[in-house]
Amino acid sequence: MAKFKYTALDAKGQEFAGEMDADSEAAVLAKIREKGLFPTNISAAGDKPAKKAKRAAVPAASSKGLQMELKIPTFLVRVKTKQLMVLTRQLATLINAGLPLLRGLRVLYKQEKNQRLKQTVGEMAESIESGSTFAEALAQHPRIFNKLFVNMVKAGEIGGVLDVVLTRLAEFMEKAQKIKSKIISAMVYPVVVLIMAGAILTFLMVFIVPKFEQIFQDLLEGAALPGLTQFVLGVSRTMTRRLPLVIIGVVALVVVVKLLGTLKSGRYAVDWIKLHMPIFGTLVSKTAIARFARTLGTLMNSGVPVLQALNIVRETVQNEVISRAVGMIHDSVKEGENMAPPIEAAKVFPPMVVSMVEVGEETGALPEMLMKIADSYDEDVDNTVVGLTSIIEPILIICLALVVGTIVIALFLPLISIIGKLS
Repeated sequence: MAKFKYTALDAKGQEFAGEMDADSEAAVLAKIREKGLFPTNISAAGDKPAKKAKRAAVPAASSKGLQMELKIPTFLVRVKTKQLMVLTRQLATLINAGLPLLRGLRVLYKQEKNQRLKQTVGEMAESIESGSTFAEALAQHPRIFNKLFVNMVKAGEIGGVLDVVLTRLAEFMEKAQKIKSKIISAMVYPVVVLIMAGAILTFLMVFIVPKFEQIFQDLLEGAALPGLTQFVLGVSRTMTRRLPLVIIGVVALVVVVKLLGTLKSGRYAVDWIKLHMPIFGTLVSKTAIARFARTLGTLMNSGVPVLQALNIVRETVQNEVISRAVGMIHDSVKEGENMAPPIEAAKVFPPMVVSMVEVGEETGALPEMLMKIADSYDEDVDNTVVGLTSIIEPILIICLALVVGTIVIALFLPLISIIGKLS
């Protein structure tokens, strides 16, 4: 009989190491599996460090990742939400089937097609093999896994329900992506119409109106033009003679808005305007409230403490007005108050949200109530998107008709007086 060293993982991904007397590696493998463990390395006791053997377990992942990195820089490859969502659901399924976390990551590494995500999974597998927790491995890649993802996984690891938490994360991302896709698809038509309208108006003002100005100068012989005509001709002259300045002004305006978004006070002002816009404000508000409720409900359902959950929500809600309101809620809850009063005092959330949170606190089912709020507002967002689509189309057509009609009238007013003189 010979002595063998081995390392193995249990169903939760915890690593064990030990020695065993057996006739062969196959016998060691059988005995380890009888204990309900999954062996990752077996070597003769006289062999050199298991570190080299351990490293050999992941080189396939690392070397391939390096080869691909030489071909295409991984930082240029974008990880889409849908790809991350699929990876999360697949990992949840593998863990739920009894596969250890490390082995599940290796399986996903082999089949992942996105170069950057593939390399990230390989690096996470190495981190876990070297002793890091899954949450710590995720935290090393903040550009791909945000704080919501990391903290939910951390809670899942502590509670021993990692597969459940990953499934909830996948569902969360699915619903968020669904709402985002609906909003984007609803905005495609208005954006296309606006671009076409802008192109038509630019063509009229730059090429057509200046020719009419020359005609008026020749035929009216210095006579005063109507006020509307003078205004249209003035706009046309500005666009033709000072077009570079107009473009620079538009670009400068966009840059100023972007710079304001980097400052806390500027971001608050921009987000406040978004929430109070005439047509789109309702949609932005409902989307932000749905995100707040779903994120907080998902975190609390996963076992994250309420104060920590509120901190995560404050950083991931993507609206400074809502973020400040969540900060007020956090401070009030920290002092021992219920959540409903500060939500009402924030004057950002509708009365229905306040009432449902209050009922949830009284019945001890706040996470479930938050998820119901999120579902309700997601449905409202769907209806709002449909309503906006039907409203925006005629509004854009009317606005375009008014602008083009104004230009036509402005050009025909002098022509009427010219025709009168000629007759």
